[in-house]
Amino acid sequence: MDVLRDQNWLLSLGTFLPLAGVVIMLFIPKRDEESAKLVALVTAIATVAVGAYTLVKFDYGQSAKLQFFTSHDWIRPIRATYTLGLDGISLPLYFLSMVITLLVIIYSWDHIPSPGNAKAFLMLMLVLQTGMAGTFVAQDLILFFVFFEVVLLPMYFMIGVWGGEQRQYASLKFFLYTMFGSALMLVSFIALFIVTKGNTAEGGSFAFSWFQAHGPEIAKTTAIWIFAGMFVGFAVKVPMFPFHTWLPDAHTQAPTQGSVILAAILLKLGTYGFVRIAIPFLPQAAVKWAPAIAVLACIGIIYGALGCLAQTDMKRLIAFSSVAHMGFVMLGIATLTPLGVNAAVFGMVAHGLITGMLFFLAGSVKERYHTLEIRRLSGMLKQIPRLGWILGFCAMASLGLPGLAGFWGEFPAIISSWNPAQALVGDGKLDLFRVLTVVAALGTVLAAGYLLWLYQRTAFGEPNPEFTSHGSGAHSLSAAANHGDDHGSDLHDVNTYEWIAWTPLLIAIVVFGVYPQLMFKVIDPAVTNLMRVFGK
Repeated sequence: MDVLRDQNWLLSLGTFLPLAGVVIMLFIPKRDEESAKLVALVTAIATVAVGAYTLVKFDYGQSAKLQFFTSHDWIRPIRATYTLGLDGISLPLYFLSMVITLLVIIYSWDHIPSPGNAKAFLMLMLVLQTGMAGTFVAQDLILFFVFFEVVLLPMYFMIGVWGGEQRQYASLKFFLYTMFGSALMLVSFIALFIVTKGNTAEGGSFAFSWFQAHGPEIAKTTAIWIFAGMFVGFAVKVPMFPFHTWLPDAHTQAPTQGSVILAAILLKLGTYGFVRIAIPFLPQAAVKWAPAIAVLACIGIIYGALGCLAQTDMKRLIAFSSVAHMGFVMLGIATLTPLGVNAAVFGMVAHGLITGMLFFLAGSVKERYHTLEIRRLSGMLKQIPRLGWILGFCAMASLGLPGLAGFWGEFPAIISSWNPAQALVGDGKLDLFRVLTVVAALGTVLAAGYLLWLYQRTAFGEPNPEFTSHGSGAHSLSAAANHGDDHGSDLHDVNTYEWIAWTPLLIAIVVFGVYPQLMFKVIDPAVTNLMRVFGK
């Protein structure tokens, strides 16, 4: 495998630097919240600085190759190695995880959810960052699995301790679903290792390069069964229909920060697993599974959209929209074409930016109105106009408006499904994919319906008298104002911390929407190299 080894310490530093902040915060008293926030902020800034340095030093002319590559023995008896590397596919997701963590910590400066304890809350966030970044740069299956699982416990506690009224149910459901999928995924990894080791005299390894070389040699029936375990493990994380039921509960009950990280990064661990592991390691099985994946993806697109139309809670509606949007990502992956996978990777980043912003907005609406019931929210453009306009901008981005980032994740995915890989052309599969193209296109219309419906109900019209100084609910606002809001009233517009946290995401949505080539030129060589096994 061609690898670039210059500055091979860089990925280890970027991955584990957040843990240095966690160690320092262990020695800070719980009551000293300002010091804990400062350490978390400085750590996140330093991590983003390392990420930015990685962007500068990355050789964009060689984005198909692994860069900053490092490999050392780790667990010799099972041939697991500590192997890290970064290419054009993982680079945008790796850096996005760093940026989202920093912005969430900035937002948390005056938004630590009840019951408080900023120290523990921010420590969990930094541990999450290590797990997310490590997953995107790991080049060994055991190492990948460890990082993949590291994110589970911090998110479990974030939902279970700082979540809503049904937080214990939601956190347990999240934990059990993910553990079930992970167990099957681990069995598949072990089976893959055993089968490839048995086919050679070289001794075997858990390194990605080993499976890329020997995975395609596995007997088709065996590969199909191994792929099945990986499919369930990654599909639960995406989440794909019908493994999606944990997501609306987790999002609805999670604190705002948890919802943002979950939507922006954690869902991408599943789709990244398909792109990086399942499909290139087992291409013969991917061809057999692709039609089923495409069908489930389109069911998710329509089901998620219809689910959105049925919701009465803003946060739950945004959660169901993730099921629909990740359906487009999985449809692109199922085509087994460079165009489809390019669309999928771009869609992962775009969804992270847009839906992360929508959950930020939902959290701020909840803070101001103390409810997310859509029927009770109206007139935001009159009461808090800046927040109302930002919500409208993000709704347009989410529905795939041309010129904004969301369009370039969905439109190429739909195009690619019309002409899937040559291996998917026979036995009526081409006709199936073309029917699914029409279904997916219909999903974009439904997306416009539920997002415009949400925006019309919450932002247009006259403000609800319940939330005006003259309404019957004025007493509830004055009582809520005593919770420590420096503005004296809950119905304040966007504050400084929110502007700082949101502005980079809003700019990125426009930049990648107007000039998508900025990302595609990094992603495409790596995707083309990975998908060459399918011949198209």
